[in-house]
Amino acid sequence: MHLSHEEEDHSLSLKKFESMLKTNKVLFFDSEEFEDIILHYLDSGKVNLAKKALKLGLEQHPRATGLKLVQVELLVFDDKLEIAERLLNELYALEPTNEEIYIQKANIYSKRDNHTKAVEFLNVALQYTDDYADVYSLIGMEYLFMDNLEMAKDSFIKCLNEDTEDHSALYNVVYCFDFLDQNKEAVQFLNGFIDRNPYSEVAWHQLGRQHYTLKEYNEALRAFDYATLIDDSFLGAFLEKAKTLEKLARYDEAINCYAVTMELDDPTSFALLRVGKCYERLENYEKALEFYKKTVHEDPLLDKAWIAITDFYIRRQNYQKALYYARKAIGIDNENKRYWKRYAVINKELNFHEEAEQGYRKAVEFGDNELDTWLFWVDTLRFIGENESAIATLLQATEYYPEEYEIEYRLAGLYFMGSESEKGIFHMSNGLRLNYKNHVLLEEFFPTIWNFKTVQDILAQHRTK
Repeated sequence: MHLSHEEEDHSLSLKKFESMLKTNKVLFFDSEEFEDIILHYLDSGKVNLAKKALKLGLEQHPRATGLKLVQVELLVFDDKLEIAERLLNELYALEPTNEEIYIQKANIYSKRDNHTKAVEFLNVALQYTDDYADVYSLIGMEYLFMDNLEMAKDSFIKCLNEDTEDHSALYNVVYCFDFLDQNKEAVQFLNGFIDRNPYSEVAWHQLGRQHYTLKEYNEALRAFDYATLIDDSFLGAFLEKAKTLEKLARYDEAINCYAVTMELDDPTSFALLRVGKCYERLENYEKALEFYKKTVHEDPLLDKAWIAITDFYIRRQNYQKALYYARKAIGIDNENKRYWKRYAVINKELNFHEEAEQGYRKAVEFGDNELDTWLFWVDTLRFIGENESAIATLLQATEYYPEEYEIEYRLAGLYFMGSESEKGIFHMSNGLRLNYKNHVLLEEFFPTIWNFKTVQDILAQHRTK
């Protein structure tokens, strides 16, 4: 690879400067060389070396505006805003048309969370700059800080009109469209951008993402195809393309696409899991299981991987194997509600009702408030004869589902079973009010109370309404 003269000069300056630091010999650099050296160290996160270079630079060029502006940048970095502002005022008196002065003033106001004032200074900078793209990008960032997504979007678009290669601005524009739920508008914008820049792999990739969000999978696939044709090492585009092929049920092609991502970089747990899912869809269960096992090996903390392998065995009705993996998962993360729910379901199928009850209880304890979880838990409590606990659980569930007929019918039955007819009548009436058609749940769950005179009288009353 050949370096440009500018890059060669920059590299030589760095070597010369670092050699000077080692030998303690003072060598001469022009002010622009010092600026490049300082900015290189700042970009590399070597702030102490940047400060050392600045000190030497100012000793050799005490009046260099460029170096003083870099000094301001370092002062702002260190939150020494008042000193930075004083220095900027001095520089303004000397060079009132230097756009960098206004950019640094904007930086100071941004640090003080006065983003409106920062935008004002950046708009002044636009009057004096040749680099409009950079200033528009900075204005866009200030509007993002203000949560003014429309103005941010407009600023980033202006930036792209000046510099189509500014990928950061392109990503930021799309972020604004996404945040504003303007996916169709984003498609329109990106199509226009691609008309002017047909070889922008980033734009094609972002267009694909918008079509994917809109569930326009064929259009998404076309966009990802172009992105990967332009850049055959574009990992993100291959990954999105694979996901799109899955949506189109083209599982063999999706597997091949995921394979490309694994060639471009180390296999991720996400890609391994998706390949397993594709093989399962193709009914190649041996390969599916192989990839599920690779996934849990790659990332033992990924709950989706343990759930995939557990569900794989549940679907095959191999509950012993499913229980083995559910226990392994709980051993790694015993506060995962999804693991506990599967543990409960599996034990229920194996007729281990005490363990099933524990599973549902733990699932709720760790945040599972799905209606079916509450109902399965209650039905398990009833099965093992814990009627009072079942009532307490149902009353707890009413906090989340205050108008749910399945809860009301169960409460009615349990209260009738416990000879608390008044409460039974109350909840049965609620159930009938909410959903008369499903009153047969009472007979299904509580056959012994179905023929109670009180129960039949209430039914008769509602039947005539």
